[in-house]
Amino acid sequence: MSTTNTRINGSTRDFVYYTLKDQIINLELEPGTKISEKEVSEKLKVSRTPVREAFLKLAQEDLLGVFPQSGTIVTQIDLSLVEEGRFIRENIEKAIVREACEALDDDQLFQLETNIRLQELCLEKESHHKLFELDDEFHKILFEGCNKIRTWNMIRQMNSHFDRLRMLRLVADHNWSVLVAQHKEIFHFISDKKRDEAEASMALHLKLVDLEKGKLKEQYPGFFNE
Repeated sequence: MSTTNTRINGSTRDFVYYTLKDQIINLELEPGTKISEKEVSEKLKVSRTPVREAFLKLAQEDLLGVFPQSGTIVTQIDLSLVEEGRFIRENIEKAIVREACEALDDDQLFQLETNIRLQELCLEKESHHKLFELDDEFHKILFEGCNKIRTWNMIRQMNSHFDRLRMLRLVADHNWSVLVAQHKEIFHFISDKKRDEAEASMALHLKLVDLEKGKLKEQYPGFFNE
């Protein structure tokens, strides 16, 4: 969600919340970074109250740790929460992709194909932030096509640590062609209404980061809590 639009259409608390969440997911605020209500309120030009409310909401999602003696710190990536988020996504999205084989119309298939073309452009331009956004958008189109957008929004709330690991993988390994190739394969199976193949491809796709988490932990030991 765009933080600019949030500030216009939503509350100041939401603006602060989405701004900080984006920075945490994008690793602009790295695990272990100490932040303060005063610092954030001055930087975003808002009062302390919405910042405090946003901090509490982020703490509920385990993205911030609030410690009386130490202050507020961006949490390290919790691999148990990563696995829980991945497990939820895999099992729901296997069902979604099967349904998508029958539910998606020509316009939604065109949206998927356009999305993949933009992903290929990201490979040329080496834009990992945009590729991350397009990855999310690809999956969101599937949920929208199956009339399950509330399910998608629920998953988004539970996947913050999984998303941080996904972003770290893009930063650490520029071989993004595997990710794009998997999206292409899923798209073709949906287009051909091959439900079993689409489900198997989606399961493999959502295991990609999980297979690489050991290497990422070795490269960035300070980013993980175990």
